Amino acid sequence: MKVHDYNGTGKWAREAIVSRYLEHAARLGVEQPLLLKPVELVRGEEHWIYPVMDQVITGIYSGDAACVVIGVEFLEEDRKFSFGANLKARTARALRLAEVSPSLAERLRRRIVSMLVEGNVPREYREYARLLRKIGFDKWWPRLSEQVPKENPYAMRYFNYFRLVHEQSAAVVRHAR
Repeated sequence: MKVHDYNGTGKWAREAIVSRYLEHAARLGVEQPLLLKPVELVRGEEHWIYPVMDQVITGIYSGDAACVVIGVEFLEEDRKFSFGANLKARTARALRLAEVSPSLAERLRRRIVSMLVEGNVPREYREYARLLRKIGFDKWWPRLSEQVPKENPYAMRYFNYFRLVHEQSAAVVRHAR
């Protein structure tokens, strides 16, 4: 039987994710830990195992604190994954709606600002920018404004967006009526 496992390797293998999730769930006092099991499909001699991160994203939406921690760890990872851009964009979108602790929010700020300063703005960075806007970045503004690679038009696009947010521009900030 030919197996197509779309989960990562090492700390991002499905067994490692489930193990870390259970550790985080115990440490954070999650009352009903989720059963993280990837979607599997078998047809004839082929067996597909889809990323367990899909289940983690669902857990983030449901408010599971351990899934939130795994989601932050996932966004901090530089490695490439099968379906990686899609999974990371969906993870950032879910985290934007989740209750994120101050320490996790600071880790996200550090990661998202560092990516922009390095000029690393992949397709999913749009969702990262929205997440950073939601959790705030005032303390990181000096680093952003001094170190953004001005010759990189993609980085400058997001820098200009953050500048407008920082200035509370009506172009990007909705005011209550």
